[in-house]
Amino acid sequence: MELSASDVVLDQLRIGDAGWLIMRHAEGYAGDDGFDDTFEPLVARILADFLSGHDPARARGWIARVGGRRLGSIFCVEGPAPDTAKLRLFYLEPEARGLGLGRRMLEECLGFARAAGYRRMTLWTHESHRAACALYAKAGFSCVRSRPVRSFGVDLVEQEWTRDL
Repeated sequence: MELSASDVVLDQLRIGDAGWLIMRHAEGYAGDDGFDDTFEPLVARILADFLSGHDPARARGWIARVGGRRLGSIFCVEGPAPDTAKLRLFYLEPEARGLGLGRRMLEECLGFARAAGYRRMTLWTHESHRAACALYAKAGFSCVRSRPVRSFGVDLVEQEWTRDL
């Protein structure tokens, strides 16, 4: 059966999702970008902070599923200022890329942020994530900061993107 974005359900987190999310982020970024083992604890901390005390009216996470299979994740959390949301933990399995699912997930996240009363959204990524950066630009985000760094065992160009809601 061919996968279609319309077959995918964007669902709340369930038991086992946190472990899967940490594992897939770590394995995916190690395989695709050469990240070392310092990336996995960062993902775990972000997720632990979310799970241990987020306000459901101001923060939400989604897991993209088809049947029993997890295909991706996206989170909207409180950002650096009360009127600013932050996009976190955006990930798609390789077989789910190129279907329009990423755009659908991003639109869901932006819609939630607007409904929660945020006036802008920010995110952090790397220049090497060209498909994601193209998606952000198409969705109205602008890259406001870019700087070379050494993170997770590799040389990267870290970027901050933002957009008004």
